[in-house]
Amino acid sequence: MSLAGELPAVGDRLPKFKLFDQQNEKVKTADLIGQVALISVVPDLNTPVCTLQTRKFTQQADHYPAAKFYTVSNNSVAEQTGWCAAEGVNNVDLLSDEELSFGYETGLYVPNLGNLARSIWIIDDTGKIVYRQVVVEQSDEPDYLAALAALEKLVPRVDD
Repeated sequence: MSLAGELPAVGDRLPKFKLFDQQNEKVKTADLIGQVALISVVPDLNTPVCTLQTRKFTQQADHYPAAKFYTVSNNSVAEQTGWCAAEGVNNVDLLSDEELSFGYETGLYVPNLGNLARSIWIIDDTGKIVYRQVVVEQSDEPDYLAALAALEKLVPRVDD
């Protein structure tokens, strides 16, 4: 698939963008910096693989209290809210990139499909990218174990 820009590399700082949270409030790059974060990017929450990816990371979030978990999609805030209600999910930080600011700034926008490329990003507390996986085939899942292993290099896993 052809992306609309150049992907930031591991070691680069997360570029500047804006997203919208579930209260339709603007969330800027600076708002994500200050704590280790895993950013799960999905093309469309209303598809089975995106739902699965979001659920898998949501289930892991409690094991990493020192990290923040976000899911970014270019679904509208209303669509994301509807997805949460339909799926019975209430402990996920969903961020809408309906305006495609994140997609263009990170190079993840796929013009031929009109959505974001499935990917996982881990940033340290300074906003530096320490892990990145962009899934080549949109219908494939990301490597959850590799992402969590990279996360554990920054924050400890806490088991019940």
